[in-house]
Amino acid sequence: MKNKSHNPVVDRLTDRLLDAGFHKEQIVTEEILRTCYGYDATRQSAAPLMALLPENELQVKTILKLATEKNLKIFPRGAGSGMSGGTIPSSDGIIISLTRMRRIIEIDEANMIATVEPGVVTGELQEEVGRYGLFYPPDPASLAFSTIGGNVTENAGGPRAVKYGVTGNFVKGLEAYLINGEKITCGNKCVKSVSGYDLTSLLVGSEGTLAVITKILLKLLPAPESVKTSLLAFSSMTAAAHAVNAMFKHQINPSTIEFLDHHSLNAVRSELPFTLPDATDTVLLVEIDGSAAQVENQNLKLKELFKDAALLLIAAQDESEREQLWLARRKLSPAIANIAPHKINEDIAVPLAAIPEVIAKLEKLSQKINLPIVCFGHAGDGNIHVNVMLDKSDPDQAERGRTAIDEIFAITLKAGGTLSGEHGIGNTKSAYFDKEWDPLTIAVMRAVKKAFDPDNRLNPGKIFPAESSSSEPAARGN
Repeated sequence: MKNKSHNPVVDRLTDRLLDAGFHKEQIVTEEILRTCYGYDATRQSAAPLMALLPENELQVKTILKLATEKNLKIFPRGAGSGMSGGTIPSSDGIIISLTRMRRIIEIDEANMIATVEPGVVTGELQEEVGRYGLFYPPDPASLAFSTIGGNVTENAGGPRAVKYGVTGNFVKGLEAYLINGEKITCGNKCVKSVSGYDLTSLLVGSEGTLAVITKILLKLLPAPESVKTSLLAFSSMTAAAHAVNAMFKHQINPSTIEFLDHHSLNAVRSELPFTLPDATDTVLLVEIDGSAAQVENQNLKLKELFKDAALLLIAAQDESEREQLWLARRKLSPAIANIAPHKINEDIAVPLAAIPEVIAKLEKLSQKINLPIVCFGHAGDGNIHVNVMLDKSDPDQAERGRTAIDEIFAITLKAGGTLSGEHGIGNTKSAYFDKEWDPLTIAVMRAVKKAFDPDNRLNPGKIFPAESSSSEPAARGN
């Protein structure tokens, strides 16, 4: 006997889906369980009309066609690790959770291409291709649980982006379903292809607003033979930024350059297995990979270049020492929770030369609003994770935090930066979108959205400012 809800639309859809071969556990209608599929890392939460868990592309097609018949909204979802509210549904929409579509379909060693479904976990793909001596470089902080489909739709980055680029640099092709249930195919395994519009790049980073991706072709690389990690301490952010530029000028090509500002260091200093000089204001974590000979040569150049300029330079000699150097970065997120119970976190990106100026302005802003602003991130590509620390139960602090976000984005854009380096726009930044882009540019983007989704039923309320009211109100932080 089929379970019935209190909503006739849900009941009719459930009957149709069961008749189409769905199992009961793939159809989520209980309110508490629906809410579980209506959250992300921003800690927003909303209960959709229902959540559906397809296991193959035919079931995705079925869902989209039924939703079109009923004129229902669709909200695609991966693991829910997004940081911008990109998967938050409305109460009259359907979540499509793609986490059950987790097959690694093929690892093509000859062409160095992996073909995967969107629910494959990023870290698990890296481990699997590693068994073939291959390497998938994109490494978002959430790689242990985030999915490839989510990474693609957000164009996720990570520490290794400085050398290897972001997720989009590795997407060779896609299969995806339009809102009406029709399939499109774009891209291929070819090294070069300039046939027609580059729809692959258009879908990458589209935040689930254009199509539901069901298959992904990913470029792989030979696994690096050797990896070496160093920690460099500097007396100022300006000195650290000059050090990053010096590395590039001297043809040192790190895979990772992470930075921690003085607020970050103060949060973790007591837990580190090594002692930083008292004058340390900024730390760089530098990782170099490649052949053993290349890595050895570049590490020697690094030591020679900064033997006098750095307050401290520690070069890891083995994997155990490498893990110790990374402790500062890995302990940071839990450590800054000791500064204040809540945070508003943003992921701005600015030109490399603007990093010291922007950090200095953020420090002045911190003093102005009397709230700590902790900055860390990817020094090699200008991606700064800005964390305004506060107690949201205090109305005055909450208001100062909201004011800080306005000023942070103004500082960023004035420096030639962008609202998001890797987290996307979602619904948390949509109100600021027209501050980065001019009206004509946004109009062209809207026209693209309308061509894919004429009735605005696919992940509405994301990216564009005027649509933000279409779903539940945005909220940042934790």
